Amino acid sequence: MFSIKYIKSDNTTYLMQFKNGQVKRQGNGLSFWYFAQNTSLVAIPTGAIEAPFMCKESTSDFQEITLQGQIVYRIAQPELLAASMNFTLNADQKSYVSEDPEKLKARIVRLVQVALRNNVEKLNLRKALNAADDLVDEVKLYLSESETLCTLGIELIDLSLLAIKPSPETSRALEAAIREQLLQEADDAIYLRRNASIEQERKVKENELNTELAVQAKQKQLQQEKLLAEKAYKEEKRSIAADELEGQISREAERQKLIALSTENERNQADTKAYEIAETMKAWSQVDPAILEAMALAKMEPQQLLAQSFRELASNSEKIGQLNIAPDMLEALAGRRAT
Repeated sequence: MFSIKYIKSDNTTYLMQFKNGQVKRQGNGLSFWYFAQNTSLVAIPTGAIEAPFMCKESTSDFQEITLQGQIVYRIAQPELLAASMNFTLNADQKSYVSEDPEKLKARIVRLVQVALRNNVEKLNLRKALNAADDLVDEVKLYLSESETLCTLGIELIDLSLLAIKPSPETSRALEAAIREQLLQEADDAIYLRRNASIEQERKVKENELNTELAVQAKQKQLQQEKLLAEKAYKEEKRSIAADELEGQISREAERQKLIALSTENERNQADTKAYEIAETMKAWSQVDPAILEAMALAKMEPQQLLAQSFRELASNSEKIGQLNIAPDMLEALAGRRAT
């Protein structure tokens, strides 16, 4: 009664029930009752299995490196694996009766190590330290063509190299070399930066000199333009002064012509008047003086006639003995003159 047991597997476990040496049932995720006295159970995990590894190999220049990585695989054909390795469960249904499940991981890891050794031996140290991707591709190709994995029904899912490290002594030597290289690159960078700074400073000075030359050229051009403007202004002023002087000369010439013409006219008028007077005098000279005197007296007023009479009397005073002038006459003359 106590030999009847129950087992239940998950979907990533391929369970096989052997009864009297024959397979009674098999598959993923089976659950059933069985009689333990004549039944053997084989449980093969079909999910992805991770197997980390770390190995030491030598490069072509006899330098030791340590490779650390991980392989991921799955049992794609559990029937083939069950025929080659023992995955029989113990009576507790939790452990195996043999160590084959652990040996499977070691066998696959050894295959990876063999593939890595075959490829690392072809590379020198520097190339090997930087060949992680190439090594992964080569190892994957090697495992995909491996007859061992095909016989066991193993399918490779992934392979990765997490680290490739040299020995501590080699690492320090490489670090020293890299350090020197970095220092050299730093010196080169400083040198290049200084050269760039000097070049920039030279360009700045050249720009300053070019700017100063351009400013001087512009100032010279402005001075020339100013001189030309002053020259043009003076030329225009001189031209205006010359035009004014020419106008004045022309006016003076016209004035001289006018003066000459006026003088000629006055001379002609004087000549005419002199001729007229001469002719008049010539005509009067032929008239009797008594007539002329009578004509002159005819145009005189009484006072003038009286004055003329007194003048003649005065001119002949030596011939006059005594002259009496009536007061009435003087009063009349004075009264007329007052009126």
